[in-house]
Amino acid sequence: MTSVAGPPPTGGSPTSAAAFADSFATESPAMAAARHRAVTAATELGTALPVEPAVGAALAVLAAGGDARSVVSLGSGGGVAGLWLLEGMRKDGVLTTLDGDPTEQRAARRAFTEAGVPSGRTRMIFGTPGEVLPRLSPGAYDLVTCASPPLEYAGHLAGLLGLIRRGGSLVCLGLLADGRIADRAARDEQTVAWREIARTLREDETLTCAVLPVGTGLLVATKRT
Repeated sequence: MTSVAGPPPTGGSPTSAAAFADSFATESPAMAAARHRAVTAATELGTALPVEPAVGAALAVLAAGGDARSVVSLGSGGGVAGLWLLEGMRKDGVLTTLDGDPTEQRAARRAFTEAGVPSGRTRMIFGTPGEVLPRLSPGAYDLVTCASPPLEYAGHLAGLLGLIRRGGSLVCLGLLADGRIADRAARDEQTVAWREIARTLREDETLTCAVLPVGTGLLVATKRT
C-alpha cells in the first residue's frame, strides 16, 4: 500500500507537492502490482506509462462524484486507471475499455482478474476509436476518459462527447505533459492535437471546462444539464 506522508513543508517545490499528492493516494496491492507491470512494459516494450496515483485518485473522485454507473475508458495503461475508476464507480457499474493494443488489453485484463473484479463489471473491446465509437450508445455514459495519445482521438471528439449524458464528463489525461502545450515553439503533432482539443472543448457552450494540474494534467469537460 502507498503510505500517506505528512503535509509538504512550507515553500516546498512543485516536485515535492506532486510527490505528496501521489503518496496521499493509497493504492491497493492489485493496483501496485499492475503499476509495476505497466512501468516495466513501458520501459521494455514502449507501451504507455500508467497514470500517476494522484491522477488515479482524481478519476475515482470524479466517478464517485458523478455516481457513475457506465464509464468508457480509451487506453488501458496496464489497467491501473481502470482499477481506480472501478473504485469510484457504483458497485453495479460497468467499465467499458477500448484499446487497439493487444499487449495493453491483456495487461488490463490481468489487472482486473487479480483485483477480483467480477467479469460482469468490465467490457473490454479491441479496436480504434473510429471502429468502436459508432457501436456505443449515444448519451448512455456518465464518464468518458481518454488516456490515449491525443492524435488517436482528436478527430473523434464529437463522437466522444455524444456518448456522455447531460451532467456527465469527458476527461482527457496528459494535457500538461512536459509543459509543451504552454510552449509556443512546440509544434509537434501531439501538441497541436492537444491545443485543438482544448480549444474545441473550451469554446463549446454546452460544456463547463477546467484544467486540473494533477500529475500530467487532466482536462475535464462536463456537459451542462
